[in-house]
Amino acid sequence: MIYQTTFLFISGGEIAFILFIVIMVFGADKLPEIARGLGKGMRTLKDATNDIKHEITKTAENNGIDTSITKDVKKELDKVKEDLDDFTGSVKRKL
Repeated sequence: MIYQTTFLFISGGEIAFILFIVIMVFGADKLPEIARGLGKGMRTLKDATNDIKHEITKTAENNGIDTSITKDVKKELDKVKEDLDDFTGSVKRKL
């Protein structure tokens, strides 16, 4: 059997083709700069979303809104994920 790895519904051949096109368009010397810029952009986006989450939580606490329910929901979701992983851990998906 032949196994293909997929990432976001893109196969390995398609990823290689996209990388080839990127190298042809930008050149090999520009790729580290592009990757660095993408990394910084992703980090900035993550920091901004964390700031927004903290601001919402702080505002909710200042207005007397109970935020402990989110912790309870997160615990339950983690518990369900663990149970699901235990249930499907031995099942492998074959293409």
